[in-house]
Amino acid sequence: MKKIQPINANVLIKVDVQKEERSPGGIIIPDTAKEKSREGEIVAIAAGASEEISVGERVIYDDSSSTQIKFEGEEYVIVPASDILAKYVEVDSI
Repeated sequence: MKKIQPINANVLIKVDVQKEERSPGGIIIPDTAKEKSREGEIVAIAAGASEEISVGERVIYDDSSSTQIKFEGEEYVIVPASDILAKYVEVDSI
């Protein structure tokens, strides 16, 4: 069994797969016309990359320096830990 382990303060994120979208008139909007998702789930973190995030958390990241890869049929991005902008957290109230 193989897995990907990021190094050098990078994070491996499983990209949210977007569903097919249609316009109100029923026209299918192609993937090339859509903005790519910048959200996903952290799958692996390089040792010492960050203490603020952990595996399994859902995050929003800046994709300007990301590297997109496909591994075993799944889409992932590798981003520097410093490019993670926010994470989703559970709260009782705002």
